[in-house]
This record gives sequence, C-alpha cells and structure tokens, in this order.
Amino acid sequence: MNVINTSDLRLGQIFSEPVYMEGNNLLVAAFVPLRQKDINILTAWNIETVSTMGFTVDPEEETQNTEVEDISPQNKEIPKFTISDVQQNSNPYRVYKNLIDKLDNAFNLFKSGDDLEMRTIDNISLQLLQDLREYPDSFIGFILGGEISSQALAKSSVNTAILSALIAQELKLPNHKIHYIVAGALLHDIGMLRLSRGITEKKGGLSDAEREQIKSHPLYTSKIVTKELYGPREVNLIALQHHERWDGQGYPDKLTGQAIDIGARIVSVADAFEAMVSKKSYRSSLAGYQAIKNLLADNARRFDPAVIITFTKIIGIYPINSIVRLNNGSIARVTSIHAHAPMRPVVQLLMDIKGSVVDPENKISINLLDDKSLFIKEAVDPTEQSSQNV
Repeated sequence: MNVINTSDLRLGQIFSEPVYMEGNNLLVAAFVPLRQKDINILTAWNIETVSTMGFTVDPEEETQNTEVEDISPQNKEIPKFTISDVQQNSNPYRVYKNLIDKLDNAFNLFKSGDDLEMRTIDNISLQLLQDLREYPDSFIGFILGGEISSQALAKSSVNTAILSALIAQELKLPNHKIHYIVAGALLHDIGMLRLSRGITEKKGGLSDAEREQIKSHPLYTSKIVTKELYGPREVNLIALQHHERWDGQGYPDKLTGQAIDIGARIVSVADAFEAMVSKKSYRSSLAGYQAIKNLLADNARRFDPAVIITFTKIIGIYPINSIVRLNNGSIARVTSIHAHAPMRPVVQLLMDIKGSVVDPENKISINLLDDKSLFIKEAVDPTEQSSQNV
C-alpha cells in the first residue's frame, strides 16, 4: 500500500487504483481525477495522508475505470445495542424531552386557535441553546436514537433546531444570528398545520396535486411568522427558503446558491438529515452513517457544500452511537466526535479482537485521535451480522 502525503496531492491527479483516506474510506475511485472538493475535505478534516495500491496515471493515457476493491467484512456476532442502554432516563434526556414538550404545547395552542406569541418561541430557542451547551453529544445521541415516537412535528423541529444551532456555532456566526436560526428551525414546518390532515398523515404515496399542496407549506409558514407571530425578517427567510436548492431547482422561488439565506441553507441540511434518520419505524445503528453518506453524495445539487463539510465536522462520518469495526477486528460504539478530525472519534469497545463481548460495566474507551495505529474500517449493523465467529 502506497502512502501519500495530502500536501503532495494536486488537482486533476489520477491513480490506477482507488485512493482511500483513514483506512477503507474511499476518497476517489480509480481513474477518476482528483477534484478540488476532495482536497478540501482532506484539509478540512485534518487528514494528513491517503493510501492506494496504485500509481499516478498520466491523464493523456487511454484508461478504463476499474471496480473498487471489495473487502468483505469479517462475520462476528455483535451484541445488540439501543440508545436506551446508554442515555435514556438520564438528566440530559429529561432536558431534551422538556424542549419537545414545550414546543408541542406551543403547536397545540396554535392548532386550537389561541394566539401563539413569538416570545414563546424565543424562550424555547434560548433554553435550547443553553441546554445544548451542556449536553451536545447527548442531544445528538437522542436524535439518532429516536426513542420518542410521538409528538412528531415538535420532535422533528427541536431536532432540526439542535443540529442547525451546532452548524451555526461551528461556522462562528454571531450570537443573534444563531438565535434567529434556532427560532426559524423551530418554526420551519409550522405551516404544515394549515394543510389537510388527510394529506399530512396519509399513508402511502401522494398524488401530484397533494405534493403541490405539501410544497405550499413554506408559504403558509412565512405568512404565520410575519402576519400572526410578527417575527423578524431573518426568521421569515428561513421559513420561506428552507426548501430552496443550491442548484436552483427548489421551491417556492427557485433561488440559487448564496442568494439563499445562510440560515435557510443551514436548516435545509439539518432538516434533511433529521428526516433521513427518523423515517424508519425501527432504528438501525447505520442510520446516521448512511444519512451522512447521502449528504456527502449530494455534489452541490441540493445543499451548500460548505454547510455539508461543516456538518460532517460536527456529526462525524460515523455519528454518535454508530457501531463500527476497527482495523484490528474489534467492534466498538462511537461515543464522541472530534470536529477537526471527524473520521477519528472516541469509541467504546463492545467486542475485543478475540471476539469476546466486553463487560458493559468495564467500559473501555479509545480515542482514535490519540491512537493512530487504529482506525475505523467500516460501519456495521448488529442486526444484519451473521452469528458465525471468525
């Protein structure tokens, strides 16, 4: 395996075999020119080297694509794991649930026809930001764990607001802007309450006419924010633009690129991630990993690429609670993320290199940023693993 310093890579460089970063994580396929965004990712994530079995290819040479090497995972019986085993019933969970209860009460007040005031949303926003400072990792774990099955709109809105706040903070936006973004995230789907329940709660596919009605919810949200809550312009822009796309194919106004408000661009990414990890009636430890892969594959179509890179710094390539296999064959659960090195999180060992289950009382934590001999080889789903041991 050839190891190459990131500083030696150049735009348009081509290799005869796939190039990997941090073990078995594909950076670029064989005979595919290295793009600026590939180099940007390596720089943003502080990845100093990449590896390949191949060699540099002259772009003038006639080449053919080859398939990426298929490295089959070892089969081991992995212990079952749920978020409840770790964090539920803790104080952070009660704080998180309280935020959802407060927003749900506000939405119910609005649905009943009573006046909802903007200061109610502002108070929840301020409380969320205060709680988030204390329990960032726990809150991310709850979002990925999805233990709350009711209060769907309030839960989704709080989750989106938490993720949006983390992105805005990582981008070092001013505090007043972060507050507007959190408020906008809490309210971004309130317009759905003005649509027929026959559409919003429909099981199965929607007709074209029904889809058009769903697409009208940003307009309803904007009207609620401006005409009923008398909210600020910054919150209204998020309400109106969170379904615009970077490539101009969004709605309602087909805005493009940076013409879309930064708050709306942030909420768009957070909302999409939340939807991807929440859409199943059951939870897989791969949900967060697959959602991140989907976002990284967007290729500047729907989302602002800079926001995506920032988001991966916060969530990691392997989000909190992901079950992963290390390069030595051991199995671990991701417990914490390093924003400056999202591929090298802190993990808790679940199964050692001999295939023996680690006693939950004997928590063994490994900081992959400190131990450079270890790296994550792949994410795994315990429910899909064979019971055959190596």
